[in-house]
Amino acid sequence: MKDVTISESVKYIGVDDTTIDLFESQYHVPNGVSYNSYVILDEKTAVMDTVDPRGALEWLRNLDKELKGRTVDYLIVSHLEPDHAGSIQALAEKYPDMKLVSNAKALKMIPQFFDFDLTGRTVEVKEGDTLSLGSHTLHFVMAPMVHWPEVMVEYESSEKILFSADGFGKFGALCVEEDWLCEARRYFINIVGKYGAQVQALLKKAATLDISMICPLHGPILKENLGYYIEKYDIWSSYRPEDEGVLIAYASIHGNTARAARKMAEVLEAAGAKKVVIKDLARCDMAEAVEDAYRYSRLMLCCATYDGGLFPCMEDFLAHLRAKNFQKRTVGLMENGSWAPTAAKSMRAILDGMKDLKICDQTVSILSTMNEKNVEEMKGLAAELLA
Repeated sequence: MKDVTISESVKYIGVDDTTIDLFESQYHVPNGVSYNSYVILDEKTAVMDTVDPRGALEWLRNLDKELKGRTVDYLIVSHLEPDHAGSIQALAEKYPDMKLVSNAKALKMIPQFFDFDLTGRTVEVKEGDTLSLGSHTLHFVMAPMVHWPEVMVEYESSEKILFSADGFGKFGALCVEEDWLCEARRYFINIVGKYGAQVQALLKKAATLDISMICPLHGPILKENLGYYIEKYDIWSSYRPEDEGVLIAYASIHGNTARAARKMAEVLEAAGAKKVVIKDLARCDMAEAVEDAYRYSRLMLCCATYDGGLFPCMEDFLAHLRAKNFQKRTVGLMENGSWAPTAAKSMRAILDGMKDLKICDQTVSILSTMNEKNVEEMKGLAAELLA
């Protein structure tokens, strides 16, 4: 385990998982993921969440090392997703006098995951409640739908620590040195992105707290320049573009649409686009494509017609955007087809169901292969897209 220092009284007991290939069975995690857990050592001891069963044995060893023979008085359950709550029963059986502290929704859901007897073992908390451990006091803040209905976070007032559940987390094991921003953005957009309004509500509550450290359930502990991380969360959860630029996402069958997409990139750059990023939806990491759609201010969709509709990877991409509440962007459309191009119509129909999108009036329609007329049409579309 990488040494993670928090304080004399608050200890990191989480584990790295570097063998997992897909987080939540859908997100590639080339550098693994951390399952973070903490223990507060005071007159009473409190474990702040558990870990995925994949790391339970190592986690229990880490906890034993910090307890030095003491028992666990409380387990704080912030979020019941199995990557954080999967070892609750193991801890409850090891410490039969331990109390489980959570809100009503979470306590009701625990029996859906585990089969041990909760009678007399729970402490129900609600918004604004506190729990004294001695010199440390936990303040409970409800965070429903960030990103499950039972989520809460905890603020420890003596050391000014926010235990932020899935908030401010990222992909990547702690034993791997990497930049926070990219994998935190991909994590947020793809997992929490649908719930921007709820994240905004939590940020408003957090703004009333004097926070010196953020301890999330994934990723590194944040100790410095907290305003930077909070600003990123404010941008992402309010669906504002993070950067001026254009994502070109294309779905090409035989390569003709791909060539047109690359030409469109040249046209956009010549027209003054600050940054142009191209994603081949048939081959790229879909989560990264979704991330970039949120990151940049404009989106250019280029798709081949397939069975009278959309090439499947484009349909999948748009389904992801719709599911994650994609909005507040300008979108351009380009289609290709050999006898009856319909991709633009199909894409527009999906986009029309999303919020606050400006879809360009001009559309580029290619018959099999790009020609000079199409290039001129691209110039007109680029002007409208960048206006």
